[in-house]
Amino acid sequence: MKGTFITFEGGEGAGKSTVLERVACKLRDLGYDVLTTREPGGIQIAEAIREVILDTSYTAMDAKTEALLYAAARRQHLVEKVIPALEEGRVVLCDRFIDSSLAYQGYARGIGIDQIYTINQFAIDTCMPSLTLWFKLDPATGLKRIKKNQEREQNRLDLETLTFHEKVNQGYHILAERFSDRIQPIRADLAVEEVTELAFNKVLSHINQ
Repeated sequence: MKGTFITFEGGEGAGKSTVLERVACKLRDLGYDVLTTREPGGIQIAEAIREVILDTSYTAMDAKTEALLYAAARRQHLVEKVIPALEEGRVVLCDRFIDSSLAYQGYARGIGIDQIYTINQFAIDTCMPSLTLWFKLDPATGLKRIKKNQEREQNRLDLETLTFHEKVNQGYHILAERFSDRIQPIRADLAVEEVTELAFNKVLSHINQ
């Protein structure tokens, strides 16, 4: 494909969504054709699945059900939005992708990273990002940020314990070592302007390499 697929990853409250939009603006100012999107969601079917996944009343949801719903949303999002944009040669910045499933369901839920990877291989075929920015932040700090942000939507994952989010963080550490050629860490404990600059420089360098 002619385009560039870049994903933004991290635990709750890491600020990746805010930084993604800022990076997109800076790229557009330079003349790049940028598409921003998110998972789960991005298109009508996937957004409907997102509502089910993140509904705070569905606390009885089985871990494997959750993983399969994410994979289903991911598949539809790819074929309907991401892949067409890449075929057009656009830069696609996606808020979460397969690594979220590997860290949250694979590691933190205890299903297994390899098992979740297998499920998602069926969903995505061979479409993987060429760069993933992992916004590293202490989970306790991220959860404090969420409590202070009144505008942020509360979802089912916000109801999880600190221990769960610490496991998610451990999962990302494992993934960063396993896929070190693709995943690059970003310090997310800095001021948003500094984090944005770090992320922008990595993205711009990757696009131009």
